[in-house]
Amino acid sequence: MQRLAILGASGHGKVVADTAVQAGWKIISFFDDCWPAPHDGQQNRIVGNTNLLIEERDNFDGIIVAIGNNQIRLRKTQELSRAGLPVTSLAHPFSYISNDVKIGEGTVIFAGAVVQPGTILGNASIVNTGATIDHDCNIAAGSHICPGAHLAGGVTVGMCTWVGIGSSIKQNICIGSDVTIGAGAVVIRNVPSDVTMVGVPARAVKKD
Repeated sequence: MQRLAILGASGHGKVVADTAVQAGWKIISFFDDCWPAPHDGQQNRIVGNTNLLIEERDNFDGIIVAIGNNQIRLRKTQELSRAGLPVTSLAHPFSYISNDVKIGEGTVIFAGAVVQPGTILGNASIVNTGATIDHDCNIAAGSHICPGAHLAGGVTVGMCTWVGIGSSIKQNICIGSDVTIGAGAVVIRNVPSDVTMVGVPARAVKKD
């Protein structure tokens, strides 16, 4: 764990970089498709864009995409993987991950997160700060379990779904793909794809 390239130099990229350092990576290089223009609020120097990262693949021991948008993060992760880059996953040392959890490439697990036995985390997913995922959950590729969200056992989350900050999901619930669960929502019934859920208990509203 020496040289890590991070694609995405926003605030999310900053937290991913901190997680990488805490996990033992020694050298961090930022890439962003805004390059060569500076990225607003980014203190770390950006050294190239996606194309340059692919050209320089042999200079890195690991690559990870740090883009908050679920669809873009998954698409970029797939692009880099197809190009033969060493896409890796990251877990903060202050997270708890059961030994039999399956973690897909490009996935990040942040500080304070708990992932219990039998859970599957798909490629390019995020388990954010203080989130908890109980036993036998299945989180599909590109999904984001936001800070402080809590999933009971046996929950299924579809691709590129956003489980909002502080939300709670009842056991054995199935949530579709491209769903947005609002902050603080409590989901007690199955959720179809492509809807936004808000409130306690959560109800569907028109998706933006």
